[in-house]
Amino acid sequence: MPTPLETPQSLCSFGVARGDVTPPVGIYHRMWGAASHERSTGVHRPLTATAAFIAPPNGLSEGVVVVALDHCLLWDLEAQKVLDVVAAKSGIAREQLLVAFSHTHASGLMDTGRADRPGGDLIAPYLAELAERLAVLVADAQAQAEPATLGYALGRCNLAAHRDGFDEAGGRFVCGFNPDGPADDTVVVVRATNAAGRTLATMVNYACHPTTLAWDNTLISPDFPGAMREVVEQATGVPCLFLQGASGELGPREGFVGDLAVADRNGRQLGYAALSALEGMPPPRTRFEYAGPVESGAVIGTWRHVPLEADQLRDLEAWDLKRWTVNLPFRPDLPTAESTRQDRARWEREEQDAMGRGDRARAAECRAFVERMNRQLVRVGSLPPGPNFPFDVLLWKTGGAVWLAVGAEHYQHLQVELRRRAPHAPIVVLTLVNGWQPGYLPSASAYGRGIYQAEIAVLAAGSLEALTDNIAARIAEWFPA
Repeated sequence: MPTPLETPQSLCSFGVARGDVTPPVGIYHRMWGAASHERSTGVHRPLTATAAFIAPPNGLSEGVVVVALDHCLLWDLEAQKVLDVVAAKSGIAREQLLVAFSHTHASGLMDTGRADRPGGDLIAPYLAELAERLAVLVADAQAQAEPATLGYALGRCNLAAHRDGFDEAGGRFVCGFNPDGPADDTVVVVRATNAAGRTLATMVNYACHPTTLAWDNTLISPDFPGAMREVVEQATGVPCLFLQGASGELGPREGFVGDLAVADRNGRQLGYAALSALEGMPPPRTRFEYAGPVESGAVIGTWRHVPLEADQLRDLEAWDLKRWTVNLPFRPDLPTAESTRQDRARWEREEQDAMGRGDRARAAECRAFVERMNRQLVRVGSLPPGPNFPFDVLLWKTGGAVWLAVGAEHYQHLQVELRRRAPHAPIVVLTLVNGWQPGYLPSASAYGRGIYQAEIAVLAAGSLEALTDNIAARIAEWFPA
């Protein structure tokens, strides 16, 4: 008899709630060093926040809330304020709250330290309102919780491309499409279904920077996740959450443009890939097994979906959540805040000199470097004292699947290697959770070559690999190789 096909599933309590979190038009919007505008001038597509409450079937107090948020990131100061308000007003414990940033670069830079910039005065009031809205969504998602089945499927999409490119003419690396580089095309799709068989929500976990829209775009936009959700939701009629994977060196093949149509096209490409995986999923709480031969013009081998037995369903209720901290070393040549301020002052002087002689191109370059130094000040200024960064990891097993939630931006090695070592368990990899620090975790091979992500990384080479090994060892306790 052929071996039955088992679909990875989880039995849990699940609830979902969505809201519009679009900032006001005119808010400070400059996310790109090359941008010449300061304020947003309109809205391409609304920004949304979608809260999904996931808990063991008989342990609502042990669950987590994943909030898929259409924003690039928040610096530590702003992130902690928002998270504290959301936890306090929703009634959920702070450690159970997981805000997963989509990482769209067209939402605006929500830095309260830029209140003196055009539109910057709108940032603090907006963040206060955002926290209130998220608190309502978190509470609503918990209130909507009901018995559900999470089903998992894998798809493929080649939207994401390697973006550590080498400019032969300039003799340096650039952050742009590298046709010779590897790019993980894995799409993990999750479908939540209630006891009556009604779909409650879908989730799409994919690794790709939402950087279709760049400095020429002046509109608030979710970038490609917006059109992706539209495609999936038109077919399913329920909310779809975009969950950013390990996309440190991955971005759209066609990106860094101002053309909204390209962002929508990129989103549809991912949306159709997700729908393909969804349409191939079997009914919840079933297995696919051989049913025997049927005599016809040929002898037909038939298969059927069969309900799972009671002991199998009990196994799918399993829930185990682990939290721990991994100490990752800072790089030995980490710049100081004082040296960064000196570099910024030098670039500001050069910008003024260029403007004085009418060299607008050089002035724009200098302005971009000033912006780099401003962001470097944020990175190094909020790091904890000591030789190591205490990196928090949240990992949980629900039924036959693993969920990972971590902060920062990781090279694809994280998800590729974890999935390689545990090939029989779907692993949902959430990055940029609850904040951005410590920034990029590039592969060790990216250091010392002038690659953007490694140049601005605050952690030492090898940190990503050490973290991956650490997490893989925990997963192996559930799913031995």
